[in-house]
Amino acid sequence: MAPTNSAQALDGEAIVARLKALAAFTDVPGEMTRLSLSPAHRKAAGQVAEWFRAAGLEQIHMDGTGSIVGRYAADRPDAKTLIIGSHIDTVRNAGIYDGNLGVLVGIAAVEQLHREGRRLPFAVEVVAFADEEGVRFPSTLSSSRALAGTFDPACLDDVDADGMSRRVALRAFGAPVETISACARDPAGTLGYVEVHIEQGPVLDALGLPLGIVTAIAGATRGTVRLEGQAAHSGTMPMPMRQDALTAAAEIILAVERRGSADVAPASLVATVGTLAISGGAVNVVPGDVQFSIDVRSSNDLVRKAAVVDIEREIEEISARRGVTPHLAWGHDAPAAPCNEDLRARLAAAVDRVGVPAHHLPSGAGHDAMVFRGVLPMTMLFVRSQNGSHNPREYASPQDIGLAAKALHGFLVDLAGSNSL
Repeated sequence: MAPTNSAQALDGEAIVARLKALAAFTDVPGEMTRLSLSPAHRKAAGQVAEWFRAAGLEQIHMDGTGSIVGRYAADRPDAKTLIIGSHIDTVRNAGIYDGNLGVLVGIAAVEQLHREGRRLPFAVEVVAFADEEGVRFPSTLSSSRALAGTFDPACLDDVDADGMSRRVALRAFGAPVETISACARDPAGTLGYVEVHIEQGPVLDALGLPLGIVTAIAGATRGTVRLEGQAAHSGTMPMPMRQDALTAAAEIILAVERRGSADVAPASLVATVGTLAISGGAVNVVPGDVQFSIDVRSSNDLVRKAAVVDIEREIEEISARRGVTPHLAWGHDAPAAPCNEDLRARLAAAVDRVGVPAHHLPSGAGHDAMVFRGVLPMTMLFVRSQNGSHNPREYASPQDIGLAAKALHGFLVDLAGSNSL
């Protein structure tokens, strides 16, 4: 599967051929399902390691979290390191581009350097992370967190649906679990982290642009709301006397939607109710107990937090007016992760050099890059995707992928000429 000449290293068709070859490693025949640390994942990791070797990467190994790591040495000893990464685990019934694309574009960019006989004043590591999606185990981003030095050892005790712990799964995978602490990169010796990823949303496709430069990864606040009303017979309870938890929930859900629509880019606030459960629901019962989720995201933490306060106020006001008791519990709360301005500017310049207008946009989805907030400078390049992501219909064209590979290669060459190294 390795390209046969230097011109092919950055060719989108060659990268797509590898994407399709990698998609053959699946836990479920007929669909792209490759859960973290599964047998299919182990075979995919082996294939990625082979492509690392063909690209000229050295010191190829599996780290303590199951990630595959390769290093392209610098032109001088004691040089700093730039990390290029993404993940090769997937959700169930996924597409072939999410995560995998970033790894293969990273390989292509380094392979081009190798075929040119070019060494840089910094080393380049390419990492195929083992755990980003968080499908098999309840915690996620464990692989990239290990590089950031924020790995939580408690997640080794997480268990999957079959009762197998992450620790046992890692050992069965062949990962040296005892070396996880050694995965952490020294910020003083690391230039930063770069990730290429399909956009997962419709913005670039709507604008007719193949590439986009990420400004920040949105922060997220998630919670659950339980509304306690009074169940009653639907035929005997008069409308004015009802304590209907479902109609109260409906009004709150619309209020959440309205608040999420109140701010526009660049903050890119979104607010979503994704689950709704009616306890003891029946066709002839006024609902007395309803629970639903709330997910609020923005690339600006102040905007996100202000929306959360407003949503809380709406919940209280609507509940009081409708005679139900709200029980609100906020859980997950992650800050936004802004991309490094210098690396982002260099990436924008590289995109411009391949003939694409440099469009900047936030990421509403989480990525491995977000764990490096406050640890390492990081930046991200989006590739246009039709039909979003996390589904079999996600699609990035060979032409767009080739442009991404050329832009990443140009970014590396430009960074090599920087006086700030």
